[in-house]
Amino acid sequence: MSDYYWMILQGAGTTVAVSLLSLVVAITLGLLGASAKLSGRPVLVRLATLYTTLIRGIPELVLMLLVFYGGAIGLNALLEYVGYDQGVDINPFVAGVLTIGFIYGAYMAEAFRGAILSIPHGQAEAAWAFGMTRWQAFRRITLPQMIGYVLPSFTNSWMALLKATALVSLIGLHDMTYLARQAGAASREPFIFILFAAALYLLFTSISLWVLRRLDARYNLGSERVQL
Repeated sequence: MSDYYWMILQGAGTTVAVSLLSLVVAITLGLLGASAKLSGRPVLVRLATLYTTLIRGIPELVLMLLVFYGGAIGLNALLEYVGYDQGVDINPFVAGVLTIGFIYGAYMAEAFRGAILSIPHGQAEAAWAFGMTRWQAFRRITLPQMIGYVLPSFTNSWMALLKATALVSLIGLHDMTYLARQAGAASREPFIFILFAAALYLLFTSISLWVLRRLDARYNLGSERVQL
């Protein structure tokens, strides 16, 4: 039995890796989406709006299967068109990371946009007047304040993203959910191993909440703004 528990713990490393890499993808897409929505350029605004509207309206499982199976079909059709006859399979790890990051990038785009809009625009204009570039103004003025505003919604998105990694087990990735199911089938005691996987998820979410609350205590200046 101990071998099964050790196997699930190894799968937990895969779960953490998928979560963190998906978070990087989501933050990147979220910042790009928020920038596009605030750019004032009609084409970028429409594309970003289409992205956030469609992705938030489609279940994660459906998107996961579309990327994994539909992506493989599309990629092989393209390779066949250019004369490459050998089939190519999409790596489940890559598919999981990109799909989860793509999904939660839509949620983070709205969170980042709302946080940026909460900061008085005059601060950025003052920074430009002092000779700062747009990047310098964002890094020194907007970003530190944006973190305080966005942390509550970011926390919700991260918690949902972390739990959504269980979906990668359905495309064959050997994360801890997949291995817990395998251990349960082999030992005929599925409840014990699924409960162990649930306890690991609870541990990860508890650690995440502790870290994010520390960050919120450091960056959240909302009460000071109210007093002002």
